[in-house]
Amino acid sequence: MATQSFISSFTPHHTFHHHHRRRRHQLLKSPTKLRAQVSLTTPPSLTSQTNPNKTGVIVVGAGLAGLAASIRLHSANIPFLLLEASDAVGGRVRTDIVDGFTLDRGFQIFVTGYPEAKKLLDYEALDLKKFYAGAKVYYGGRFHTVADPLRHLADAIQSLTNPIGTVVDKSLIALTRVRVLTQSDDQIFSAEETTTLDLLKRIGFSDSIVDRFFRPFFGGIFFDTDLETSSRLFDFIFKCLALGDNTIPANGISAIPEQLAAKLPANSIVLNSPVASIEKSESSTYVVKLKNGDVLRSEYGVIVAVEEPEAVKLLAGESNDFSNETKQLIPRSTVCLYFSAERSKVPVSDPALFINGSGHGIVNNMFFATNVAPSYGPPGKALLSVSLIGLYEDESDEDLRSKVIEEISSWFGPEMAGSWTYLKTYRIKFAQPNKRPPTDLEKNPKVGVGLYVCGDYRTNATFDGALVSGREAAEALLKDRSSVRAT
Repeated sequence: MATQSFISSFTPHHTFHHHHRRRRHQLLKSPTKLRAQVSLTTPPSLTSQTNPNKTGVIVVGAGLAGLAASIRLHSANIPFLLLEASDAVGGRVRTDIVDGFTLDRGFQIFVTGYPEAKKLLDYEALDLKKFYAGAKVYYGGRFHTVADPLRHLADAIQSLTNPIGTVVDKSLIALTRVRVLTQSDDQIFSAEETTTLDLLKRIGFSDSIVDRFFRPFFGGIFFDTDLETSSRLFDFIFKCLALGDNTIPANGISAIPEQLAAKLPANSIVLNSPVASIEKSESSTYVVKLKNGDVLRSEYGVIVAVEEPEAVKLLAGESNDFSNETKQLIPRSTVCLYFSAERSKVPVSDPALFINGSGHGIVNNMFFATNVAPSYGPPGKALLSVSLIGLYEDESDEDLRSKVIEEISSWFGPEMAGSWTYLKTYRIKFAQPNKRPPTDLEKNPKVGVGLYVCGDYRTNATFDGALVSGREAAEALLKDRSSVRAT
């Protein structure tokens, strides 16, 4: 597609460039001019020097939703700027490199069964590394296997008599798989809902499998071991797990947003540009004010793609519809601790998720990341990720580190666990939006004329939900623009 550029005269910021990245991207330092790519179909006013700070659409937030919205706008030849407050794309989907180790910011697994992700992402290029299809459950002083019978039949047969649920429970898992696979996503998202815990009881699962498997396994996905999360979300995740694999990209979870960003025009993403306010102008278009004082104007509208609490702040007074429909529940939080070890000091080689079914302790789940993706650590080194549910604000990083090592010592032995070296702790306050019923997982992204919102809190609180929400926000804007042009 042929493009031409307009030059923005507001104070320069870092822009995202696709060909030189930190690991896979790098920020351009203080360009003298900020350039954004615009299609040849752009109205003349956008390329006019009399309107240097004006573009078609301003997208606020370069997480998965903002990136998906921008990709849809770009496919329709709509000029846009994607503003991001931090120093890289991804939002919560970020990765750091510490001492040669690849540390995702919190426990994050990518499920290949996500329907929207299949349309947007090149799985082969991500070099996805698979987890074992099931889990190792710590209960009664040792580990027990819960396996997917379609992928690990022998393991599943051997696990029929283990104490992680009854034989009836395991047959009910198979029936639940059939039930969700015979429903469309729309049917799942509009179905009568209850909590996940109530759904499991209604299906007939025993307390033993609920407490020893479902609480730590789905509690780790939802960051909610009480299983208060909507049954709709449980069914959707269960379906995606049945259709795909649990994976991590070889180069870290941030490879996902970076691949999306690479689909966008060079310099269309502006980093280190926090937004102070979004206001409607006298001409009924929207003005975006940055915290450094710069002012940007949109011709077609603004798409707000930030976390719910920040969206509420930005839109205070600008959208009564959004304020009225938003019910802010306490978000789900997590703490993730990383440890390194010599690979000879790792007790297992399985690419498995280990979950705590004992009902005691603070560790919910853990895995040896280098067993799944050896690239997560330097040669000869292993990386261990441990996740807790909640924020543990009253405990220091050192206290948590000590408690985790003590607890895991009972799993793998004190000599083994005592040899591991602490690397880093992440406290993720907004790990996931709270999806306790009642929910609306298909909210209208339009909250006003020329104003749209998206994010996983608007949909099903998954990677896929964020991508769907971003696309739908862009499509709502495109629909409104078409209606205006027709008029």
